[in-house]
This record gives sequence, C-alpha cells and structure tokens, in this order.
Amino acid sequence: MREHLKFLNPNLSCDRKASAPSAVFRLENKTGRENTVQSLEELAIDHVRKPLVLAHNECENSDMELPSPEICYRALESRDSRLDGLMFVGVASTGIYCRPICPARTPKFEHCKFFASAAAAQDAGFRPCLRCRPETAPDLASWHGTSNTVSRALALIAEGALDGDGNSVEKLAARLGVGERQLRRLFLQHLGAAPISVAQTRRVLFAKQFIHETQMPMTEVAMAAGFGSLRRFNETFLNLFQRPPSALRRKNSRKLKEHDVQLRLRYRPPYDWDCMLAFLQARAVPGVEMVNGGRYIRTVEIGGTMGSIEVSHLIDQQSLGVKIRFPDVRLLPAIVARVRRLFDLGADIETIDRHLSADPVLAPLVARRPGLRAPGGWDGFEIAVRAVLGQQISVAAARGLAGQLIALHGHSVPKSFRMHPDLSRVFPTANRLASVSSMGLRIPITRLRALKAVAEAALADPNLFRPFGSIEQTVARLRTIHGIGEWTAQYIALRAIREMDAFPSTDIGLLRGVASINGNATSAANLLSRAESWRPWRAYAAQHLWAADGSAICKPTTHAASNVG
Repeated sequence: MREHLKFLNPNLSCDRKASAPSAVFRLENKTGRENTVQSLEELAIDHVRKPLVLAHNECENSDMELPSPEICYRALESRDSRLDGLMFVGVASTGIYCRPICPARTPKFEHCKFFASAAAAQDAGFRPCLRCRPETAPDLASWHGTSNTVSRALALIAEGALDGDGNSVEKLAARLGVGERQLRRLFLQHLGAAPISVAQTRRVLFAKQFIHETQMPMTEVAMAAGFGSLRRFNETFLNLFQRPPSALRRKNSRKLKEHDVQLRLRYRPPYDWDCMLAFLQARAVPGVEMVNGGRYIRTVEIGGTMGSIEVSHLIDQQSLGVKIRFPDVRLLPAIVARVRRLFDLGADIETIDRHLSADPVLAPLVARRPGLRAPGGWDGFEIAVRAVLGQQISVAAARGLAGQLIALHGHSVPKSFRMHPDLSRVFPTANRLASVSSMGLRIPITRLRALKAVAEAALADPNLFRPFGSIEQTVARLRTIHGIGEWTAQYIALRAIREMDAFPSTDIGLLRGVASINGNATSAANLLSRAESWRPWRAYAAQHLWAADGSAICKPTTHAASNVG
C-alpha cells in the first residue's frame, strides 16, 4: 500500500502512533516537521440526517500497512484507479464506505476513515456504497501485507470455507497449519478484520452483486451468497441498507437463459488477455475446453454436479465477463473463485512488474508484455493428471492423451447445461480414475502407475491440491506421490495450488528463454540462484521467460525430462 501511495508525495514517510481511547496520527517529512491531526471521533459532527458511525479504534488496526490519513485523503481526492481494491474509505457523516474512485462528491477530511479492506470498513459499522459498489472492486485483499497464510486463508474463504454450520475458524486454521489465535492476529494485522467478519462481508458483497447484475430470485441469491436462511439474508440487508434486498435491484438487470448467471469480475490493469488465451488455447483438451471467438469456454464439475462456463474480456470495463450455466446456485461462489484463480484476477500486477523490472534480464520482457499473468487451473487434480500425461512428450501430444482419457472416462454433461456442442464431457474425477481397472491409454507403465498414484493420493487427502505451508513444504508433499518429481511438483504448485513463488528451474523452456536474452546458455542451478531476487513472484518470472522462448510466445515449452499438457 505504501508503494502505491508513494507517487502522491515521495518525500513523505508515515509513522502512526495509537493510544486509547482515540488515535493520533503523526505525519513527518524529511525536514522533521510534525503535524498532529485530531482523532476522527473528535472531528465527527452530530447534526446529520443519518446517525454517525464511530471510528474504529485505531489500536485494532495499528499494525496494518496503511499510510497516514492525509496521504490516503489525497489519494481519495485524486480518484486514482491504482488504489482501487487496495483502500476503502468510510464516511462518518453518512455511515457509508466507498472505493477511492467513487463518483460521489469527496467528503470532508474530518469525516473520513480509511481501511485496508472492505471487511474492516463493514466491521466498523459502515455499509457499502450503492454508487461505487465495493463488491465490484478488484479483489486484491490477498495482496495486503506479506502474509502467505492470509492469502491462502482468503482463497479458502472465497470457496466457502467459513460458510455453513459445519465450518469454523478453528477448522480453517487447522487446514492452514496455524493456530486459531495466530490466524485471527494475522487477519487483524493485514486486513483489520477477523476471519468471520471477512466471510460475512464476502457474503454481503457477493449477494449485492447478484442483486445488481442478475435477475435471480432472492431465495437463490441468499443461497448462492452462503446465507444460512432467507430470514438471515433479509435481516442483514435491512440492518445495512434500511431496505429489503429487492429494493436494491436495478430495472435494467439482464435476464438471460433460465440456467444462466452472468457476472463481471474486475481486475487490476494492465491485463494481457491475448497471452492468457494463447496459453489456454495451446492446452485446450478436446471435449472439455476451447477458445472460440476470443472467449474461453469449458465444462465444469463440482461435487458431482455438472455445467459450463464462458469467459470473455470486457476491456473497457477492466473486467472479465463470466457466464455460468449450472444447476446448483449454492456452488456459484466456488465457481467464481475458481474463475478468479484460473485467470489470475487477484494479482497486483503493477507491484509484480515493478519488482521483476529491477532485474536487467527481466526488465525488457516485462516492458514488452505488461500485465502478463500466471494462468491457474480449474481443478488441482485435473492439472496434476495432465502434468503426468505430458511427461517427456510435446504439448500437442499431451492434449491428445488427455482427450482420449476424457472420451474413455469423462461423464457426459446434460444437454441443457452445455454451452457449445463440441464440449460435452467433464474431466474424470479422482474417484473415477482410482476405481477403473484400466486407463485404456498407450503410455509407459510407469506413467500409468503415476496416474493411479495421483488419483489415490487425491482420494486419501481431499486437501492435497490446496494451499498448505510454504512452497518448500508444498513441493515436498507432492513429491511423496509416485511418479511426481521436482519439476512436475513445481508446475502443479504453480498452476493448481497457486503458489506464486513456484519455479520449475529445470524446464528447458525457461533455460532457452534466458539464453535468448543474454545469448549464453545457463544451467538450472545458475537459473535457480538468479531467481532468488525474483521472489516472492518467481512464477511470473517463469511466464516471461517462457514467452521469451523464441516462437513459443505466451506458451511454456518442453521440459528437459518432462512436459505439461
């Protein structure tokens, strides 16, 4: 956050001191001058139409990486889109919190309270603005601070890890390998809100997006957003907005086919859509996925329920348009979370590009392809199987084998939930492949055993392809599976588990990419050593090196010993 706001005044440094019961901010410049600003409680006025929202006790947010209120306010005045998703402002005179790009008149400084997340603003008693719609801001919460644990936890919360009576913060912390108290402390430090508050805010904002952008019945909106009951859903919106949910719906919300839901998912520009599509098209498995007319279409399955999605680029809105055709609305949050992960929508790409550009080898590559993302995968098990199938063969050959596997073992999607006649099957599940007597593929016996081992491991550990521990721990865990080596484990960590520091240093495409830049061949050991300065975003460096590999623009190429489909 400090890096993003430094452009407003590069000579300023921020030092915050908190004292109970109210906070005092100190702004100090290089000349040593000091300005003291009254606390927001003292500056708030009480002769307004709506009741005031008391400012959040600064002691609770004292560890968050927000600069001084003066600098935040300057960013608000400029309405700079570079801060969108990184900062939210609560307005005490209205009880509303907004994005920094809100078109409404800029409130007075003394009425403003700044937060590092929407959850922190809502936890402090503010309600979402109906004009700038915080639910449509780029989803950048995982980029606040430096905690990988928080990033992993947010990914799990987005998939519903705290929804329903059977889930809890204690269980979430156990999945992340930390204690419950430590997880709460990390959330307060980096986001200014507890995990439960973050989950509750996600539900409200997700429901609000459904209300604004679709014609779904309110009962389905409540179910899709993760509310336990329609009554709780109605009470929440009445308390926040002083009106029922249906009153928020716009008359021009588009009505699509009976099973279709269409949403906009914002990203932080720039976004290299062409390279993303080229990557996915080169690996599109027949019968499951395709790139057609600038759109990515594929079949999907979650928990035995099947459907389809279509993703397009809305460049003028700095968003991706997602059309979902799926029978169970309760799984919409999981589908949206997977789309975000697949297309890497949560990346703070400016920060990443700036970091990588500090290296003279990567600087020209970043300048050539600003906004290059690290593609994810729809399903962790699917990526792992495709990785094994692609060992020691070309990308095209790996696609062919994956297509054969789907034709033999993939279930058929109901016709009413297909989006293209050529996409009629889903990728087989771990349970399906673990139970078959024969894969039916003409590949080496060692690779067949590896496929079985991956399926059995996925059945034994449902969280096998979810974030857990450090990148080193993740790779070590994957390597315990028969047939999974260092390179394959790194690739699975990158695309399936979304470890942004994963780096398959022995990949021949990466080595060729470096050689194409400096004209000299290098070893995997030297490349790994050089990549230390690229941390914690070596996965993005890998994408740039793959793209630099001659004609393989935007596409990874063959590994010295294996290749991924």
